[in-house]
Amino acid sequence: MPASPHGGALPLYLQISEMLIRDIAAGRLVDGARLPPERDLARSLDTSVGTLRKALSELENTGLLDRRQGSGNYIRSKATPEGIYALFRLELVGGGGGLPTARVLDVTRIEKPGDLPRFGASIEAHRIRRLRFLGANPAAVEEIWLDASHADTISAADLSDSLYLFYREALGLWITGYEDEVGVAPCPGWAPPEFGQSPGAPCGLVERQSRARDGSIAEVSRNWFDSNVARYVARMR
Repeated sequence: MPASPHGGALPLYLQISEMLIRDIAAGRLVDGARLPPERDLARSLDTSVGTLRKALSELENTGLLDRRQGSGNYIRSKATPEGIYALFRLELVGGGGGLPTARVLDVTRIEKPGDLPRFGASIEAHRIRRLRFLGANPAAVEEIWLDASHADTISAADLSDSLYLFYREALGLWITGYEDEVGVAPCPGWAPPEFGQSPGAPCGLVERQSRARDGSIAEVSRNWFDSNVARYVARMR
C-alpha cells in the first residue's frame, strides 16, 4: 500500500480501514461480500496480518464488518458509511474512492481577501494550500481558509492528511455540516506541475463553507480537481 506523500500520514491501519470504507461507500464492496482470507488481503495491501486485523477491527467497531469465526470477514454496508473522510467527495474516475492523502504546499496567516464570503470572528485566516492525492494519483489542489480565531499559529508540520481530524484533535473544532457549490474554474497559478493541469486550464471547482457545532462558518475552501482523474460524488441511499 503506498505511503502518504508527507509526514502527516494517518497510521497505516487507519489508512487501510479508510480505504475500505470509501470502497464500501462507492459500491465496490457490497453488502454481504466476503473479503479475501486475511493473509491474502494483507499481502495484496503490502502490510502485515497484525496491521490488517487492527484495520478490520475498526470496520467492525463502526458496524461495517461481520467477522465470523471459521468463515471469514463479510461486509455490512450502511446507507452512509462514516469515516475520517466521510465529507471528502472526490473519487477516482475509474471507480472507487481511493485513499485521500495530501502534501502541504504552504501555510500562511493573512488578512482574508475580499473575494471570500464573510465568515468567522477574525479579519485574518490561516490559508492552507495542498496537493491532494487519491491513491497515488494527483487529483486536486485546494486552498483552505480557517478563521484565525480557532488557532494563533498553524505550521505544515502540525497538519495531518485529514484537516477535519486535525481540527478535532488539536483545536477542539468539530465540523458538523457544510455546503458545496460545484462548477468550473481556471487552474490557479500556484498549482505545482505535479498536479498535471497548467495554470489557467479549466478544472472542476468545489467551493465549500464548513460549519462548526454552533452553526457558525469556521472555514471556507476551494478545491480545483482534474476531471481526468477525479469526479465529485454525493450519494443518498
